Amino acid sequence: MRRIIETSFKKPPAPHAWAIASNGTLHSVHVPIRPDGTIENGNAAQQAEVTFADLGATLEAAGAEFSDVTLVQIYLTSLEHKPTVDEVYKRFFFEAYPVRACVAVAELPTPATIIEIIVTATLPQ
Repeated sequence: MRRIIETSFKKPPAPHAWAIASNGTLHSVHVPIRPDGTIENGNAAQQAEVTFADLGATLEAAGAEFSDVTLVQIYLTSLEHKPTVDEVYKRFFFEAYPVRACVAVAELPTPATIIEIIVTATLPQ
């Protein structure tokens, strides 16, 4: 059975959910969007901070924590942002780190953003 995880964040403008829990696993997508629905369009550190804070709100709503995350897929508009994003990442995740991929893409669908993440987490029983 699947359950949509909702937070105080506005619903996405595209036809998808931000997060779904199914069979003990959380699947979610995050962009640098603030709770009021505005987009953080600052530098890589600012966008990453807002993106991972969004993830934190979703994890909390699902009854999980950052330590429950098993996979993080990071999409950046340039790999030049990777060292900065890594520094922010280490403020949210600690060893043993989740499995992670980081790829560069030409652009992202949310205007003015340089980061998008897809996350998988195991939900506590």
